[in-house]
Amino acid sequence: MPLRRDSRLLALTTTLAICLLGSNVTGLGQTKRLTTAEAKDHIGEKAKVCGKVASTRYAATTPGKPTFLNLDKPYPSQVFTILIWGENREKFGAAEEMYRDKHICVTGKITEYRKAPEIVVSEPQNIEVQM
Repeated sequence: MPLRRDSRLLALTTTLAICLLGSNVTGLGQTKRLTTAEAKDHIGEKAKVCGKVASTRYAATTPGKPTFLNLDKPYPSQVFTILIWGENREKFGAAEEMYRDKHICVTGKITEYRKAPEIVVSEPQNIEVQM
């Protein structure tokens, strides 16, 4: 009998833990989906961040030749930035034109640059255009 009671207690505890965690539990292989405004509260985490490309810039004369995709508000008031370094530009093509005014999601580790959240991407499959 003690083994049966322990099993029921374990099952009850597990069920309670899952209920308390609620929507914060994601299945294996799933990534949190966030708005651009939510991203600032998830620095250091891997997530999918979605928004509308409000402004773009390919800084060809800047060291590293970055391409910036600013979501939801244009630079300098951007809410979130996607950064593609020049060494990866060929994989994306002219990202500043391809994604302009599109609703997109980007998956990766959220970092912070000058108090604004961003994800640095190196592979095109990390950006999805939403229909």
